[in-house]
Amino acid sequence: MIAHDIIRRPLITEKTTIQKDEFNQVSFEVAPKANRIEIKRAIEDVFNVRVATVRTMQIRGKQKRRGRILGRRRNWKKAVVTLMPGERIEFFEGA
Repeated sequence: MIAHDIIRRPLITEKTTIQKDEFNQVSFEVAPKANRIEIKRAIEDVFNVRVATVRTMQIRGKQKRRGRILGRRRNWKKAVVTLMPGERIEFFEGA
């Protein structure tokens, strides 16, 4: 897989902003079939930083109702990446 295929999008929420400031962690939505090693290499290649650890989790899609019709959001994979001390991803600095 190509690095840009593994990293789908960054997750910018109130919780991830606190993690970035306090623990030097950033969160991404990643490809469901990607493992921790592939995610680590992709982050290091794309953002030119050193990664300490990668934690992944499968997020199950929620069931949603629109009137009588039941629908479902998609399942996706989340990666929380801890960067080495002193490393920053400039992409997140303006958020």
